[in-house]
Amino acid sequence: MADRLSTQLAFILEIDRLKTVIRRTYLVDGSRHENSAEHSWHLAVMALLLVEHAEAPVNLERLVQLVLIHDLVEIGAGDTYAYAGVDAEATREREEKAARELFIEGLPDDQGRAMLALWHEFDTGKTPEARFARTLDRLMPLLHNFHTGGRSWKAHGVTADQVRARMLPMRDGSEVLWRYAEDLVDQAVLEGMLPEK
Repeated sequence: MADRLSTQLAFILEIDRLKTVIRRTYLVDGSRHENSAEHSWHLAVMALLLVEHAEAPVNLERLVQLVLIHDLVEIGAGDTYAYAGVDAEATREREEKAARELFIEGLPDDQGRAMLALWHEFDTGKTPEARFARTLDRLMPLLHNFHTGGRSWKAHGVTADQVRARMLPMRDGSEVLWRYAEDLVDQAVLEGMLPEK
């Protein structure tokens, strides 16, 4: 039992590194970029509050698990900016390698396999919980961008068409939240935060 506990505690200390993974998204107050640990915490709170808007019934405990672990692989793989136009296959391979190293090598076998399965569930988006988790994951940066006057969008030359394409899969997780996102993008265009093309 002591070996199991020491392995678990080592993992807990290792994931502290998620606080050092800096995202391109600014905090709503615009003071700095958020880190991935803050993003995961914020998603967990969103899940608790917005679960009633899920397109299909979801298990809230599973949903919270998904949003809390989905970005842990960024410790080894780094953050990939949504609008960077990167090679999706290369990103997928890098993240898979980081997930195996973190979960399988870093945790007791049963917990490592369970965490890896959660990460795969989020990544593939096939369950109602994963679809809704992915919806929240897309909504949050949209909210941040909108409420900072499009600061990150402007800095990276993002267009409304790119944001709409990024938001489209939200529809599978929540029609209500997807429509809200579409309205926010339209408003951002009207207010000059996002160029149409």
